[in-house]
Amino acid sequence: MASTGKASRGVIKDYPNFDANQDAELLRKAMKGLGTDESAIISIIATRSSTQRLKISLQYKTLFGRDLVEDLKSELGGKFENVIIGLMKTPLQYSVSELHNALKGAGTDETCLIEILASRTNQELRAIIQAYKEEYDKDLEECIISDTSGHFQRILIILLQARRDESTTSTEAEIKKDAQELFQAGELKCGTDESMFLSIVGSKSVHHLRQVFTEYMKISGYEIEESISSETSGNLRSALLAVVKCIKSVPEYFAETLYNAMKGSGTNDDTLIRVIISRSEVDLMDIRKAFYDNYGKTLHSMIKSDTSGDYRNVLLSLCGSEDN
Repeated sequence: MASTGKASRGVIKDYPNFDANQDAELLRKAMKGLGTDESAIISIIATRSSTQRLKISLQYKTLFGRDLVEDLKSELGGKFENVIIGLMKTPLQYSVSELHNALKGAGTDETCLIEILASRTNQELRAIIQAYKEEYDKDLEECIISDTSGHFQRILIILLQARRDESTTSTEAEIKKDAQELFQAGELKCGTDESMFLSIVGSKSVHHLRQVFTEYMKISGYEIEESISSETSGNLRSALLAVVKCIKSVPEYFAETLYNAMKGSGTNDDTLIRVIISRSEVDLMDIRKAFYDNYGKTLHSMIKSDTSGDYRNVLLSLCGSEDN
């Protein structure tokens, strides 16, 4: 996705009057001896920026000769531990580890692959590819190819090239041409030409595609999402819908992802954790607003009613205030 160049709309920012030495001492105090002071851990880890957490970790090692992450792992458990340990990684490390977990072992977490590859900018994707290679000595593209197939594999690989056009200009003729080609690839045909969908939606600029989707609606009478839903299925449908939604609005895509993770019975905790952590310093303020505008309730209130204990407390801290 194209970067807007705006200041961060994250909830978590650099903590004012930050003191890595004091934070390291408070964390050690929260974990040594009998019992663990989870509230103290949340009050520090969930309110400092990723850069500040790294400094705390280094200072902790200097002061006590101990690894902060290992100490946290030994003291915490369950979903609460998953959040805290996720926060101790840099945003890049976190994305890379989530992709690795999605691909390792039996089975593939397609939801995670789609979410990360569809929502990141060219620059972010290039950094992920390089960091994945450095961390696991594996080529991310080769891993995805070995774990996926068909048109679903193709859209992921197209996204992974990180070569989406970043221009902010389009001619009316180009817009009409692409809208017509999308229409002919789907609605006018018996059977869909997925290749045309993939090449246009996967590589044209955000600015251009937003106008193409508007033109598509004029030509076909359908939103592009409606056509994708009726013409494709399975993981391909999920991937194309994610890409289209991110082109229209990344915060709205994540607001919908969070809502779907919590609506009805049960909670998709993996998705809930991944989105809150990965967007906490990026655009969670905008996601909160989109969530309230689209669903008539605050993200804070839905997390509060869907989770419990220290897990709930750390998510609410990351989410920020009750207002939208």
